Parts: sequence; structure tokens; C-alpha cells
Amino acid sequence: MKSLYISLLFFFASIFVSHAQSISGKVTGSDGFTLEAGTVSVLNTALRASISPKGEYVFNNIKAGTYQVSVKSLGYETVTKTVTVGNGPVELNFTLNYSSSAMGEVVVSSGRIRETLGKTPVSVTILNAREIQTQSGINPNLSNMLTWTVPGLGFANNTTSNVGQTLRGRNVLILVDGIPQSTPLRAGGRDFRTIDPSVIERIEVIKGSTSAYGNGGDGGLINYITKKPVSGKKIGSVTTVGSTGNLVGIDNSIGGRFSQQFYGRAGKFDYVVSGLYDQTGVFKDAAGEVISPYYGLGETRSYNGYTKLGYNIDQNNRLEGMYNFFGSRQNSDYVAQPGQYGVTPTIGVKGDVLGTDQGTRYNHNANITYTSKRIFGKTDLEANAYFQSFKTIYGFDSFFYGGGQSMIVSDKKGLRANLITPFSFNHVAGSVTYGFDLLNDITSQPLVDGRTWAPEMDMKNLAPYAQINTSLFSDFNFKAGLRYENISIDVDDFNTLATGPDNQGSIVVQGGKLDYNAFTFNAGLRYTKFDYFKPYVSYSEGFSIFELGRILRTAQQNTIQRLNIDPVIVNNYEAGFNSDFRKFNFEAVYYISTSKLGANLVEQNGIFVTQRSPEQIYGYELSANYFPYPYLSAGASYSFVEGKIDGNNDGDATDAADKYLNTTRIAPPKATAYVKVNPVKEWSLRVDYVYTAERDRFNPSAAGTYAYGEGPVRGSGLFNLSTAYKINRITSVNLGIENLFNRKYFMPAALFYGRNLEYTRANGIRYNLSLSFNL
Repeated sequence: MKSLYISLLFFFASIFVSHAQSISGKVTGSDGFTLEAGTVSVLNTALRASISPKGEYVFNNIKAGTYQVSVKSLGYETVTKTVTVGNGPVELNFTLNYSSSAMGEVVVSSGRIRETLGKTPVSVTILNAREIQTQSGINPNLSNMLTWTVPGLGFANNTTSNVGQTLRGRNVLILVDGIPQSTPLRAGGRDFRTIDPSVIERIEVIKGSTSAYGNGGDGGLINYITKKPVSGKKIGSVTTVGSTGNLVGIDNSIGGRFSQQFYGRAGKFDYVVSGLYDQTGVFKDAAGEVISPYYGLGETRSYNGYTKLGYNIDQNNRLEGMYNFFGSRQNSDYVAQPGQYGVTPTIGVKGDVLGTDQGTRYNHNANITYTSKRIFGKTDLEANAYFQSFKTIYGFDSFFYGGGQSMIVSDKKGLRANLITPFSFNHVAGSVTYGFDLLNDITSQPLVDGRTWAPEMDMKNLAPYAQINTSLFSDFNFKAGLRYENISIDVDDFNTLATGPDNQGSIVVQGGKLDYNAFTFNAGLRYTKFDYFKPYVSYSEGFSIFELGRILRTAQQNTIQRLNIDPVIVNNYEAGFNSDFRKFNFEAVYYISTSKLGANLVEQNGIFVTQRSPEQIYGYELSANYFPYPYLSAGASYSFVEGKIDGNNDGDATDAADKYLNTTRIAPPKATAYVKVNPVKEWSLRVDYVYTAERDRFNPSAAGTYAYGEGPVRGSGLFNLSTAYKINRITSVNLGIENLFNRKYFMPAALFYGRNLEYTRANGIRYNLSLSFNL
């Protein structure tokens, strides 16, 4: 009997030990810094883990045996190791080398089909977690970050607005985890700054017109993909404290930034919870002058709260919920003192600000996502329900009779179902992606005092779609898709704004229902046999009911049925190639974008109206990266875009009746370059250069003034610096310097507006110093 008790004791002890078996470790780059994003997989099993912010991973309850563990991270070589698990925990660490060719292995998810970047027949730019951290360490404004890193994207203007920041000359659709942030029914230029970069894991920029997410993607889409729950421990945390300010005229320019993040995994449950507070001081130019507070980023409080919760029902089914709140409002002691365009800049001086604080009062985003592998047969499902609620208030403007402030209010609710079914026959393999989008978008632009400017527009959109993605003859990747837009918009009767007493100038407009139906199509082909030359061609269409609100608010007819409210359908033709030569990669692309109707804004008698003439836009982009050593990398890019209005609608945009599109649409040529070094294991240093070329396409009036958007842009260059040092295992310090050489310069928007009020200098030399603790 005693021997039986001993045998049972050893039996239960062996069970306990087997449950304690695990594989865990850390993942670092060749520069010595921990990788903060990536995936660790146990091959030939369903086991997957995300790398934590401390570069850690863990697999618990591993049975004894021999396994292959693989690590993938954006831009790094994939590393696979063999490990044998016995009767105890196993530590398995990884060091990954940066690789240009590894960029082609990155999976792009924003196009509805999960595609390998090196095989998809479109132009895509991806910012990984490390690059987001580097650029936000210089300036956390997403508009600036994207300007410095994305070829083909227009320039930020150092304000809360993103007017002029088009993608390839057309409007871009901004998303957060696939939730639309843009308000194309009444574009207010506030969609870039709708979330803080501290909770973004990566950014995918898909260029060229696309209807993948419906209304508004004329020039492409930018998807902010938020951080996901990570393994490694039950409770982990990242604390960051920082200070910002100008180094010339430092007095009253000091600001602070604090963020706290918790993450972990317990059994089938995982989570990320984050909060951020950011207070900026007064922004100053290179001469130490206060930059105009007109829609400025100085003296601004920003808040961001973020939660993502996940539950693995089993190895094939997962439920995940996300919520993010972002708010930003300016409380300035300064008012704008207008300068003289082309002579003296507009600056900020002490004064009383009229009206209520401007800024985004709230931007709520939430979704619930259910994913199921092989929900029937070999078909995978992703179902997603979401909402967004957004409100932003603009500055006081005497343009309105008696003065006033406008605001944009937008509420969206949506439901998506996305199914992917693989197929294989006659040596041809691929997948079909199909499903539907259901979206309700209610947007309006009233004044703060209750007057109606752009009336409430209630849009309902049901769009079924299908996309095929397949390999042909081993070396050709082909994809094609079709989407059917079925849109209805309800507008109630409304009065346009009065321009004088007793409702003078107001027009009674009869509302009604607007219906839109359209098929949009895309197709692309890429040849992938040789890494050193992977060419592609593609055609895509975009559908947009853009700026309906602007058309309605300036209505001169008494019924909406008489207004020119036809949609913009864009045809995008593109050809390019990628080349990878071990330590070097290169990309080149040329595109042409046409539309029979445009949505170009022009100013007439002080009022902005939408010009509906045909448009033709073309351009090219070049980019290269070189990685000669693990401790040294460098790269550069150049992008050019040009566009014209076909004024006489004869199909030829080169005759005398045609005119260049203004610079609110067509950005000047842009060049970027960077050099990154890691002198020692714990230290990294990066210097970026961004150059704006000139654009001078328009003549002034007889009075010497320029129309809106037609002012000449002068060339200017900017150096930024970012450096990070790992003090110990849990502590690191980061320093970013914007405008390293304190150059006096103007952003393109300050020049192309052609007006006194917007003629403001850009930031002088600024610092961003932060200390992070990973526990």
C-alpha cells in the first residue's frame, strides 16, 4: 500500500510539473534594443504569441517534446530555432537582424485580404512600432509624422487642420482599426488627429483610389492599427514621462506628457489598458516669436484613453473588444496679429480669445470583433460591429452674421462580415474574400449657437463585395474585386444661413432623399519570381460623395434635387516595381488618376464652392533603403504629383482652357532622407531630412494678390534628430529634436493660402525628452 501511495504521489507530481513546463524568452534587434512588436509562433501548432512592450513572450502548458519556434517582426529577418522541452521551463531568446528583403514578408491587412507586402500589386507604405516611436519622439502630431515618412502624402501645416494633406492629389480616408474617422459628407480637415500615437502599433498606407472601405477613399486610405494584447506575463506596464518645449525662447514654451499602459494575459483572457495626458506650451518660430494660435497646436491639452480586451474561446475562435477616446482643446492666452503676406509673418500676441475653446471635444471609437477559423469547411470569418462619435469646434469667425463658431458633429455605426474561402484546382490556388459593409453616417455642421449651416445628412450604405486573390503559373500574383455601393442620404428641409438682419440672404431649401448606386472594380497583377525585380500593374476605382455638406450650405436653389450632387468616381492606373538586393531595396511607381467630376474647392466672393469639372492627376514616387551593416542604415525618397482641371471637358487636360489644380490639392515635390546608426548596443541615433520643393503655377491678380490655394510655395529643408539610450533592463531615455538647425521657414500651407492670416512661420528648434519604465 505504501508503494502505491508513493507511485500516486509521483504520478500527480509529474502532472504538476508537466503543467509548469513553458517556453519563454526575450526578442531583441541586432542593435540591442528590445523589439516591441512582432509574432512568436510554435510551428505546426496553433500556438501564437505577440511580443510584449518589454520584448518578452511566453508559452505555458507545453507538453514535453521537440519544437520549432519562429519569430517575425516587421523589417527584420525571420528567425527559427529548435528547442526541446523536458520537465521544466525553457528560456529561448532571439536576436533579429534588420533586412530589406524581410519587408516583403510583411502582411498587409487593410485591404480586406491579408496579403504579403512583396506580392500585393499596389503601392503600400507601412510604419512599424519602432518607427512610430521614433517619429512621435520628435513630434507626436500624426500629421507631421506621416509627412516625414510617406512618399506621395502632402505636407502637414503645423495646425490642428490637415487641409492640403492629400494623398496623390486626392482625399484620403483615415481609419482606426477599420473604423472611418474621416467625414467625407462634410470634410472638416480634422481626421488625421483622432487618436494618439502612443496606442498605435502600426500604420498602413494604401495608395491609389480604393473602395475597400466605401465613401471617401479617392486617394487611398491610412489605417491606424491599435496595439493588441500581448503575452509575457499576467501584469506588465509601461510608464512614460516627458517634457517638450522650444530651445529658442524657452520661456512659457514648456509642456509635459505622461502615459501609462498596462498589459497582460491570464489564461484565455488578455488585455491592454492605456491612458495619456499631453499639455503643450506656447509654440514659437526660429526667431523666438509666438506662432499664431489660429488653429494652432500650442497651449493645447490632449487626452487619450484606450482599452482592448480579448478572449480566446478556443484555438479557432476569438472575441475582441476595443474602445478609444481622444480629445484635444486649445486654451490660449494669445490671439493672432495678422502680418502681411510675403513680407511679415502673422504672430501671436496677448489678447482675449472670442468664443469657446476650439478643438475636438470628443472622438469615441469602439468595436467588437469575432474571428473564427474554419467556421464552415475551410472558410474563415471576421465579423465586426463598430461605432464612432465625433465632435470638433472651430474658431470664432466674423464671416457669420453677428459672428459665430461652427462645429462638425458626426456619428457612425457599422457592421461588417468578411469571409475568406481558399480554393485550389488544376494547380491554381488562391482565396475568395466576400462579405458586406453596412454603414450609417449622420453628419452635420451647425453653429455653436444652434444655427444650421450644413444640415444633417443621414447616409445609409449597404455594400456587398467580393475579391479574388490567386497565384498563376507560380510566379504571378493576381487579384480582382467588385463592390456594389447602394447609398441613400436623407436631408430634411433647411434654411441656409442669413447674411443680414431679418433672415436676409437666407434660402429655404426643400430636402429629400438622394440615392446613389455604383459598381467599383479593381484588378492587379504582380510578377514575383525574382527578388531583384518584382513589377506590377493595377487598376482601381474609388467612389466618393465628397463635400455634399459644402454644396448644401451654399445652395442657391430651393430644392436639393437641382444641385450638382453627383458622386466622384476616380479611375487609378498604376505601374511600378520593387527590387531587393540583400542589403538594398528600391521601389518606383508611376500613376495616373482621372475623374469625370471633381470636388475642387475655389473661393468666389469670399465663399468656398465646389468645382465639378473633370480632373486628371499624375505623378511618380521613388524610395530606396540601404543596410550595409547591422549598426548602420540609410534611405531616401522622392515624390512628384501634378494635376489639372479639364476646363472644356474635351478629354484633353493640356489645352489653353485647362488650369492647374491649386496647391490645397497638389502638394509640391517632396524629398526625404535618413541615416540611422547604433554606435553601441544600448544607443541608437537617427537623423531625418525633409525637403519641400517649390510650386509656382499661378499668377497674381492685378492687385498683386493670389486666389485661395494659388500662392507660390518656396523650397525649404528641415533636419530632425532622434536618439535613444537604454540605461538598464527597465529604463530608457529618448530625445527628439525638431528643426535641428533652427531654420526660419514656412510650411507650404502658409504660402499657398495666399492670405495674411495663414502666413505663419513653422516651429523653431524644439525638444521632446522622455523617460520610459518597462516593468
